[in-house]
Amino acid sequence: MEVTMPVKVGDKAPEFTLFDYDKKPHSLKEFLGKSTVLAFYPGAFTGVCTKEMCAIQDSMAGMNTLNAHVVGISIDSPFANKAFATQNKLQFILLSDHDRIVSKQYAGLYNDFAGVSGYTASKRSIFVIDKHGKVTYVWITESPGVEPNYDEISSALTAIK
Repeated sequence: MEVTMPVKVGDKAPEFTLFDYDKKPHSLKEFLGKSTVLAFYPGAFTGVCTKEMCAIQDSMAGMNTLNAHVVGISIDSPFANKAFATQNKLQFILLSDHDRIVSKQYAGLYNDFAGVSGYTASKRSIFVIDKHGKVTYVWITESPGVEPNYDEISSALTAIK
């Protein structure tokens, strides 16, 4: 069994390139220069993920004043992410980690997700990265039904503004 260590506060955020819902590649380096919130979620159209992504969308005005990018990342296909973003009127980028490499590298995976044997999904997690690429806040949950503390995310952004 392969063991990976999650990204920690103080680490340089690992570089990646993933596709958005229009199949356009995006790399972490293009977000540097501003603070970035990476929000890993297990699956589009699931109850808690929908609630979380909508809560993040609702806090976008505050994040914009803190000069921050928001990027959602899941193992869903670009097509599912596009439908998810459209249905929920999400105004931030959703990236497809279909091969699960970035999810595994940052926070790890839920194995046998939702009781489906062999199905792995991104662990629900939040990473706040400063404009230089240093991780300043990490939240990872072992329970996919737990949402992040949105006030902590805002506080982490405020602290690095």
